[in-house]
Amino acid sequence: MGVAGLSANAATTTQVRLLLSAETARAGDTVMAGVRLKMAAGWHTYWRNPGGPGIATSITWQLPQGVSAGEIQWPLPEKLTISNETSYVYNDEVVLLVPLKLAPDLKPGPLELKAKVSWLECEDTCIPGNTNVSTKLLVASELKPSSEVSLVEKWRNKLPKSSDRLSAIARWEKPSSSDMRPVIMEWTTGQTATDSDFFPYANEQIEVQSSAEQLTAEAGKIRLRKQVKKLEWNWPRQLQGILVAKEDGKQLSWEVNLPIENSSGGDAASTPFSWVALLTGLGLAFLGGLILNIMPCVLPVIALKVFSFVKQSGEAPGRARRLSFIYAFGILCSFLVLAGFLIAAQKAGEVVSWGMQMQNRNFVIGMTILVTLVALNLFGLFEVTLGGGAMSATDALTRRSGASGAFFNGVLATALAIPCTAPFLAGALTFAFAQPPLIVLWAFSFIALGLAAPYIVLTWNPALLKFLPKPGPWMLRFKVALGFPMLATVVWLYKLSLNHLNKSQSLWFGIFLVTVAMAAWIWGEFVQRGGSRRGLAVLITLLLLGTVGGYAVTRHEGIKWQKWSQAAVEKARADGHSVLVDFTADWCLTCQLNLRTSIDVPKVRAKLADAKAVTLMADYTLQDELIGKELHRFGRDAVPLVVVFPKNPNAEPIVLPPLLRPQIVLDALEKATK
Repeated sequence: MGVAGLSANAATTTQVRLLLSAETARAGDTVMAGVRLKMAAGWHTYWRNPGGPGIATSITWQLPQGVSAGEIQWPLPEKLTISNETSYVYNDEVVLLVPLKLAPDLKPGPLELKAKVSWLECEDTCIPGNTNVSTKLLVASELKPSSEVSLVEKWRNKLPKSSDRLSAIARWEKPSSSDMRPVIMEWTTGQTATDSDFFPYANEQIEVQSSAEQLTAEAGKIRLRKQVKKLEWNWPRQLQGILVAKEDGKQLSWEVNLPIENSSGGDAASTPFSWVALLTGLGLAFLGGLILNIMPCVLPVIALKVFSFVKQSGEAPGRARRLSFIYAFGILCSFLVLAGFLIAAQKAGEVVSWGMQMQNRNFVIGMTILVTLVALNLFGLFEVTLGGGAMSATDALTRRSGASGAFFNGVLATALAIPCTAPFLAGALTFAFAQPPLIVLWAFSFIALGLAAPYIVLTWNPALLKFLPKPGPWMLRFKVALGFPMLATVVWLYKLSLNHLNKSQSLWFGIFLVTVAMAAWIWGEFVQRGGSRRGLAVLITLLLLGTVGGYAVTRHEGIKWQKWSQAAVEKARADGHSVLVDFTADWCLTCQLNLRTSIDVPKVRAKLADAKAVTLMADYTLQDELIGKELHRFGRDAVPLVVVFPKNPNAEPIVLPPLLRPQIVLDALEKATK
């Protein structure tokens, strides 16, 4: 009972039909629907993970009340590799299956089922297509198969099987680079299998490389190595996709969700206990912590402590010793908290790593602001005075007593030390992450002791302080000099924050840091060292931070831009959407002016949402040959260029003038939606 529908694009030759497994069905039944795409010879469409530059077929249902559609069930695709680019495709023909659930309270009678199907078909060139298909189903007192049931069942048999009895496992091997890591997959079948592979589902976090390395294994067991490229910060905890293999020439496939063992190629838990390995690991941990003191992340804070040694040399030795223990205790507590966090992550199946907290946006932003204040303090813009006279990056708590200041300095030193991997520390961490929780705690304790050791040694051996220069005017210059390595740390932390922020957010974060610097100067100059107008200075400081900080946090996210490509334009128009493309560059002032005053403004955003228009950005900040050719196609040699493509694929694009007003954009969008 299917009705054929051809794409509105005349160049498209794929024929599409909507099939049903039943002609009549009862209320409460589930009927299998199938969207059949019949391609011309030599043409193909794409799987749910198209790979390469393809686009997966989509189905948008328009169903009567009481009928709901499930997810698309995708038959096993074929792997197509052209010029080292791998795609997962269907050649000649495919039937995509979708279960339709009928509500128990549906009344008898006919139902009209409709769907819009969009696809990309390719040979030497690619053509987007879309069409509307429909069919009828009768709700009656019995379930009666349709004439198409055999075709539906044929393709149902091509769906991947359940992996419940497959006993499939996966484990990481040692990374080959910072963003590439092999994974071993192993599963057992009834017979000797060949041509095994893994077809991954789409994952924004990783990219599973297409090549598969077959590993030697006994009969009935398959072992396969695939290379995984990391696209984001974390390595995944599991892999989703399809395992495939051939048995006696028959193609088999299983849908899997494989948890990945947190190991480096073997089961670390089975390694026998060794005192030599334990002592070596703890020794490396102590040595690594000791060397952390001279790493760029930590050196500015340690330099601050050396500065305090000089000033404390004239104070009671007992007080300095007491503060040294409190400082060490702050480091130890911080490392034990970190160890507890990593142990919890291990237990939850996470792939843990040293410095993983730097993947947290709030932590990185907070550390950037904190270290900025430390640098400004060293430059003398404002003062934070501890009981012992040492300067540090702390809040009002540190001003109450030397003990709290010493403890917080230990916490700060730990926070800055975390992202650094000093020599010997990598081996110690590799050892620690493979051990039981108690050993992990010991290892992190020894790292903490190594980091705190120089301060304890100097304060408990006052004779060593004679090698430090005597207090004098040079100390003020030395304090300012220490601000520069701290400022370098700010630059490094700000660079890390860019991984968590888009272009607009990174700009406003930079403006906020400048505002923090101005507020710190006002505070120091007019509140701490000022006279009668301290209240006004406090008010201005709060207004600056509140206004800029509040705007940076609460400002609208703006238009949701997607990356421009010719295929994206064609796909959006084939789906019935108008398209606005902004050809722009960071160095183009007119482009930024157009965006802020005429494109990303409330009226235009509302019009874009109402028209369901697709917004694409072609970023020409760096040289891009494809964008350059597109500019020439529209008669421009450079940006800015804004083009509105009508939803009618046969209509000509609307080229807007270089300098825009909101009404110009609104008029173009109105014309494009007709």
